[in-house]
Order: sequence, then structure tokens, then C-alpha cells
Amino acid sequence: MAHSDVLVIGGGIIGLGVAWRTAQRGLSVAVVDPSPGGGAARVAAGMLAPVTELQYGEEPLLRLGMASNERYGAFAAELTELTGLDTGYRRTGTLAVALDADDRAELRELHAFHGRLGLASEWLTGRECRRLEPMLAPGVRGGLHVAEDHQVDGRRLAAALVAACKLLGVAFHRTQAAELVTDGERAIGVRLLTGEQLTADRTVLAAGSRSHLLPGLPEGVLPAIRPVKGQVLRLRVPEQYAPFLSRNVRAVVRGQHLYLVPRADGELVVGATTEEQGHDTTVTAGGVYELLRDAHELVPGITELPLVETGAGLRPGSPDNAPLLGPTALPGLAAATGHYRNGVLLTPVTADLLADYLATGEVPPLAADFAPDRFRTEVPA
Repeated sequence: MAHSDVLVIGGGIIGLGVAWRTAQRGLSVAVVDPSPGGGAARVAAGMLAPVTELQYGEEPLLRLGMASNERYGAFAAELTELTGLDTGYRRTGTLAVALDADDRAELRELHAFHGRLGLASEWLTGRECRRLEPMLAPGVRGGLHVAEDHQVDGRRLAAALVAACKLLGVAFHRTQAAELVTDGERAIGVRLLTGEQLTADRTVLAAGSRSHLLPGLPEGVLPAIRPVKGQVLRLRVPEQYAPFLSRNVRAVVRGQHLYLVPRADGELVVGATTEEQGHDTTVTAGGVYELLRDAHELVPGITELPLVETGAGLRPGSPDNAPLLGPTALPGLAAATGHYRNGVLLTPVTADLLADYLATGEVPPLAADFAPDRFRTEVPA
């Protein structure tokens, strides 16, 4: 029976970030995951956009996202210095554009909302948008430029986090957690599919959209975390077309959110569909068609680019689409899940907040609005 101070169930970027920061605090840490560094981040475009992603009524999530975005530069630089691996972090900015009068009016309202909250976003005419990004369609009606939205490569970030954890002595158990183990009053670890039992002073549930499905988890400790499927395309920009886009570009096309994220290495990521299809991760012809059709309407020249990869991942959505951060109603068990569309963005701040809690036992004030028990209506038996 192996024992550690902290046991993290889930080796996606959220679980790895928590493991790395916690190990830096001097605690012994173990991670349980069949394939550390996998998960939704391998599909995500990696857009760091707390301002342009803002929805009405989500001011606490905005504060959390902006706090994470402010930490990202140092977070990425620290990872690179430690591991020698590039995370793909770039200060590119985001241009959100409107393709028709209705979208333009909606963006105008969002710009006014930004102003009321003191957020930095600049309104541009259609001509000014095309001056920034000449590949945009002639019909673009206007847009918002947010210079403080950035990007990171989720795959590179995951690889760097795995390497950083190994350098700090984090133990990896490359199998599935078969069951949460309790002593009747508190969580004390997990039993693995191999039959081995791991114990820990504190256990962190960071298993994405399957977090609430862990056998042995008492009913009512976590709300249902629903999987929201997103299909993504990866294209290659040949040298003769470079630079194709200089910054993140997003729009609403036919009521669907669309974004294009250009990488420094010539990759262009196009995403993402939003599908309530359970845990299915099939790439469909319809999903690929819709993304290419809408992207062509936004940037007509995209159909000249080679399509090199398609993929689908599952966003972990909570009942209010905000994350669950900190201790649960079951003593000994903490949560770091339910990040929905913001998992990549919120990795640095989630890692810091959970590490603070695990090291001190105190919940940081920034995590207060995201307590896992905010949905509870009854005490589990």
C-alpha cells in the first residue's frame, strides 16, 4: 500500500498543474491516470480569452479567468525554464468580429458591458478589422480587439507539465482508479484496477467529465459533470500563405461560436462544435463540414489550406458551467473539475489555489465562489 500526502485522480492539465504546484510546496504527490498528459487539452485550441469569452452574469468567473491569464506568462516561463520544453504561449490578442447586423449589435452590447466592468477592449470598424487581418471576409461589419487575450498550445503545455512533475518526484500510476476508498468518515485513497490500493492524507478529484462517476464516491458529494463534445480541425499554413492570421479570430456564425487560432509553427486550429452527445468522441462528417463552412464564411482563403487533423474532446461542464475548486463535503476529498470551456485558461490559477489549500488547509478567497458544495441540497448517507 503506497501512501502520499496528496493523491490526484486525473492526469490532464488540471490534475498535472495541481500536482506540480503541490509538489513545489514540499508535499509528496501521486497521480493516477492511464495516460498522463491526455484529456481534453490535446484537442483544445488553447485560446486564453477571459474577456472575449465573457457572458452576462459570469463576473466571478471573469475575475478567476483574468487572475489566471495574468499568471500565464510567468507560469509558462517557469515550466520552460525547468523542463526546456516550449508551451506555445503567445501574447497574440483576439479579434472578435461580426458578419451581419445582428452580430454587430450583439458585439456593441458586449463592448459596452466591457466598459462598465472596466475591461480593455477596442471597437473597430469592418475596414479596421480587415486592416489588422487582411484575410477576413469583405463582409465583416465590425469587431472587438482585445490585446490581453493570449494563447497556449495545450499539447505542449501537457508535455511540459508531465516533465515538470517527474522532475519534482511526483509518482505516476498509469492505470485507472477503480474505486474511491473511505474509512466511513473521510476519503483515504483509491483502489486501482490492478488491485493495488493507494492512500493519501488528501485526495483531489480532477478527472474531467467523469469526475462524479468514480465508484465509491458518496451520492451528493459532487453534482453531475456533463460531457460537452467539441470537434476541432487542424490545418497547415504553407509558407506562401504566411502570415495567414496574426492573432486569435472569433465570431458567431449562424448562432454557433467559431474561433481560429494561428500557431507560431504554421498550424491553424479551427473550433469548436458544442454537442451534448454524452461521452461520444466520434469525429463526424457533419461536424467537419460545419466548421469548414463557417470558417470559409469568416476567412474565405481557408479552403486553400491543407487539412491535417480532425479531433473531438469532451469539456467537463458543471451545472452552472463554472469550476468546482476546493474541499468537498466528504472530508479528505477536494475537487478540481467542471472547468467547461475554460480548462486551459484556468490551469495556472486552479493549480495555485488547490496547492494553497492542500498545503495550508485554508481555502483561498479567490476560490470562494467556486466551492464544490454550492449545489448541495442534502448530506450524503
